[in-house]
Amino acid sequence: MLEIKLIPEEEFQRVRAADIKKYDKLGLLADMCRANALATVKRAGSGHLGSSFSSLDIVTFLYYSEMNTVEVGISHPDRDIYFSSKGHDAPGHYAVFFALGIVPAEQFINLRRLGGTHGHPDVSVPGMEANSGSLGMGISKAKGMAVAKKMNGSGGRVFVMTGDGELQEGQIWESLQTAVHQNVANIQVIVDFNKIQTDKLLDEIIDLGSLEKKFEIFGWHVERCDGHDFSQLEKVFEKFKHIEDKPKVLIADTVKGKGVSFMEGPTALRDGKGLYKWHAGAPDDDSFQAGYKELLERIDARLNEFGFSPLTTELIEKRDKHRAKLKDTAEKVVNAFGEALVELGAKRKDIVVLDADLSADCGLRPFENAFPERFVENGIAEQDMVSMAGGLALQGLLPIVNSFGVFLASRANEQIYNNATENSKIIYVCHYAGLIPAGPGKSHQSLRDISLFGALPNCVILEPCNGAETKRALQWCVEEAEANCMMRLVISPSPRTITLPEDYDFSFGKGTVLKDGKDAVLFSYGPVMLHEALTAAEMLAAQEFSLKVVNLPWLNRIDETWLAETIGNGQTIFSLDNHSEYGGLGDLLLNALMSSDGLRDKKLIKFAVEEHPACGTPPEALSYHRLDGKSLVDRILDAIG
Repeated sequence: MLEIKLIPEEEFQRVRAADIKKYDKLGLLADMCRANALATVKRAGSGHLGSSFSSLDIVTFLYYSEMNTVEVGISHPDRDIYFSSKGHDAPGHYAVFFALGIVPAEQFINLRRLGGTHGHPDVSVPGMEANSGSLGMGISKAKGMAVAKKMNGSGGRVFVMTGDGELQEGQIWESLQTAVHQNVANIQVIVDFNKIQTDKLLDEIIDLGSLEKKFEIFGWHVERCDGHDFSQLEKVFEKFKHIEDKPKVLIADTVKGKGVSFMEGPTALRDGKGLYKWHAGAPDDDSFQAGYKELLERIDARLNEFGFSPLTTELIEKRDKHRAKLKDTAEKVVNAFGEALVELGAKRKDIVVLDADLSADCGLRPFENAFPERFVENGIAEQDMVSMAGGLALQGLLPIVNSFGVFLASRANEQIYNNATENSKIIYVCHYAGLIPAGPGKSHQSLRDISLFGALPNCVILEPCNGAETKRALQWCVEEAEANCMMRLVISPSPRTITLPEDYDFSFGKGTVLKDGKDAVLFSYGPVMLHEALTAAEMLAAQEFSLKVVNLPWLNRIDETWLAETIGNGQTIFSLDNHSEYGGLGDLLLNALMSSDGLRDKKLIKFAVEEHPACGTPPEALSYHRLDGKSLVDRILDAIG
């Protein structure tokens, strides 16, 4: 039986009150926070441990020893402000908040669940000063906070943590020069220099060179120290107090996964044969137990050394160890995408694949290994990547550009537009598309990409529903499309594989009927929403309501003759979007209906993600937005009357 336990707030209070030397006490508190972060990530089933552990000694030092935030209150105008720009370290940050009594236990233990804490920093969580997750914005935001303090006549310093890979984002360097030019001296940047990005060494992605020289040339005061040595941290921040004419930066040398031996960078890279596997995701049962045991034994040994009793923990969840998972027959479309890339790459020597430090997540590693000379790693720099793709396309090559959809579509939107005006051909692949997974929070949920790409007159947008359609869609984009294409790919499977009919034909602007029906027709796309649509149709059939479900992978092009034939004599049409209610499939159908004399009298009802997306498990998020099968049944019956 697997037990997930929490170190309660009272134990943190006991250690804080204990007669223990300052640095020893800080080390105990940081490890206790590591144990709690590990427990919440395991309970959530996902999260970022390596990044949380590398920065936790620094965050612990700031809140327990350096900042006035706890003393004056987290809303006091004169408080010191700290937030993380890199965002992946949220589980560790929440652990410090829980230890200080800022975040209640019920919210803390529900990481990545509805009503709990978000997968990345979010201001809805008590103590969080800013939202993050989309990298590169933090120093600019901290600069705004520091200027606001000056304008408001408020005291307090502004601290912001960045990742080292994050320094590849161009906005970072814009903020460095403007901070100096605008004379913003009340800002202190901390670089968590753990030297590992998603799963590879920083130097293998984009070598940053001498960070000290780079910051100095921009006019910043620079210090560097061991980010796990509290005495060194104290000396640096004391020195910063006397630098009043410049913004300050600490380059903190840290170890990714610090505190759990097999998660620590050098060991983990060796065991992973050059790949770091503890960046994201929850550890398996054995690894969780080994890591938790290592932390607790070290904490208790230190407490015993100082003459104190061992920790008391509270059970928050018990589950069968290695419990048998329900057999998942659904494939991941990203795997099919990766296979298709290699197949097409072998035939087409003009294909160049570009990545933004997400090769494994985006299914690119097979192509990266097969054709390294045609794989370009741009690091965390989407704008640079997209404009580079523009140059490749102008010279006759076919770039296939990959990143998470929310970053690619929005951050590089101006660069995408510029490329489109040159009438070249580029294929953009927006991974991690849509509402699910919702655990990382709104910074990662891509719900604007269809509308952003849809504004381009020479771009075709598709979202395939399964592996076979993914391969066919990529083949069409490469071999048949005349202009730009954007493919949306979900990163995780739906509870079922969407089955296409035997006579399935992938044809421009046309979809295919997955389930026939006569009372109404529902159009949708992609594995997530088509599963919910089919679930709704199955539930409605039990109530003698016949719903036709149609897969339409083309999201901004439609064959109106096919549309009229598919709708037939039905009067009520539903659209189900894995996107905002604006600019998606619903609007495509609306425009088509309104432009057709024969279809203008039909009734269209759009289902889509309204408001900002919810953070939680897939069922929680879908239910919250009333897009799960059961909610769709209720909404369809209400609409039909």
